[in-house]
Amino acid sequence: MIQRVLGSILRGIADKPSDETLFRITRDKYTDNLLTLLSTLQKTSFLHGMELFMRAAQGESLERPLGSPIRLSPWEKLLLNPVHLFRLPIDEEETIDTSVVIGPRAEKPLRLQIPICIAGMSYGSALSQEAKVALAKAATVMGTATNTGEAGLLPAERESADKLIGQYNRGGYLNTPDKYSQLDAIEIQFGQGAQGASPQRTQAKFIDSHMRTVFGLRKGQDATLGSRIPGISSGRDLHETVRRLREETGVPVGMKIAASHFLEREMAIGLEAEVDFITVDGAEAGTHGASPTAEDDLGLPTIFAIARARRFLVNEGVKGQVSLLASGGLITPGQFLKALALGADAVYIGTAALLALVARQLTKVSPYEPSTQLVLATGRAKDHFNVEEGCLSLVNFLQVSLGEMTSVMYALGKNATRHLDVDDLCCVDPFLAKALDVPYAGASPQDQAAYYLALAQGFSQDGSPSFLEDFHN
Repeated sequence: MIQRVLGSILRGIADKPSDETLFRITRDKYTDNLLTLLSTLQKTSFLHGMELFMRAAQGESLERPLGSPIRLSPWEKLLLNPVHLFRLPIDEEETIDTSVVIGPRAEKPLRLQIPICIAGMSYGSALSQEAKVALAKAATVMGTATNTGEAGLLPAERESADKLIGQYNRGGYLNTPDKYSQLDAIEIQFGQGAQGASPQRTQAKFIDSHMRTVFGLRKGQDATLGSRIPGISSGRDLHETVRRLREETGVPVGMKIAASHFLEREMAIGLEAEVDFITVDGAEAGTHGASPTAEDDLGLPTIFAIARARRFLVNEGVKGQVSLLASGGLITPGQFLKALALGADAVYIGTAALLALVARQLTKVSPYEPSTQLVLATGRAKDHFNVEEGCLSLVNFLQVSLGEMTSVMYALGKNATRHLDVDDLCCVDPFLAKALDVPYAGASPQDQAAYYLALAQGFSQDGSPSFLEDFHN
């Protein structure tokens, strides 16, 4: 009875406003109509429209966390090839080897138990110390490496990380022997996929005393990253820097670049400098706060970057000697496997690692704050972040991901992730397949050459793909 009475009252309360709203929407001219906002947001997309309003209302450059929402790499068009008799599946009693060696030519190569590393996300200008420690602890449990990002050497991170890759960076914050001599690998950071080598600045008002100590800043001094690394303005400078760092430390020395259409030219300079590894960061990469324009409109999609980098290393005869690390929008275990099969020796995860880190603590901020507030250095909820719980949830994600990856490896008939190659892939799009040097799913392995010859002839004749019907017949 009470429920019926309350329902009747509520319907009565809502009835008149809803009637008036519907009346106005159907009777008002479009220029006076509330639907104008809806149609406009559909024209611009809701996100672009709201970002337009934010630019206009705030009068400041936007800093969008975690990168672009645009999915440029069509990973779903790549599929992995299971085997039955052509090559036998791996016996269930056998263990899949997921280990990888980064920089095999170095005096002290970086040996990892899994081919998934934690991407460079800097302390202070991006993440809190607690978040960095949780990432490092999880990486240690899994036998992999975490990355400092463009920061100074954080003692708590170094203590928690069994394997630490440090970025020799554009701010100079890790570029002194007392700091880089404590690293397990050195990554000369020229840029990142989400913003290239755009200058960055963390204002002094956001820098506490601990961050100032780690970065070596004076009180009141901003933390800045220039567009260039101090002391490196030519290929010769890079060669000298790589030589010096290798002689002083013995660890692998590599370089990280934002993948672009000039990828091979950049890599050629790196090979001339004798780097031990190259990290290519695709356009889908995340960051603490690049502008939407930098995130959405700059760089080369990760899937193409990996394929082109692999092709270049093969053509130069150094595949297997110079390691290839790939990052940028890799989220799922399937994407990790496909990136390895395309040619990466290991992958970095950033956004995926952060989402996993906070997965068990979402209720601490939901629904009023974004989950990033738990892990950002300036996050309003960072004091509520639990390091051990964050570590556990990231370990869970990595272990489950690894389990899914190894189960697929049995089906592929490969007993080690480092044995994956493009023959373990097929592509449902003939043009993408050609671009990636991956077999096209619509033609058998022995018919690939004939198929693409027919493809070329068909388009040269009338510009249409009608010849495909004749080819398949």
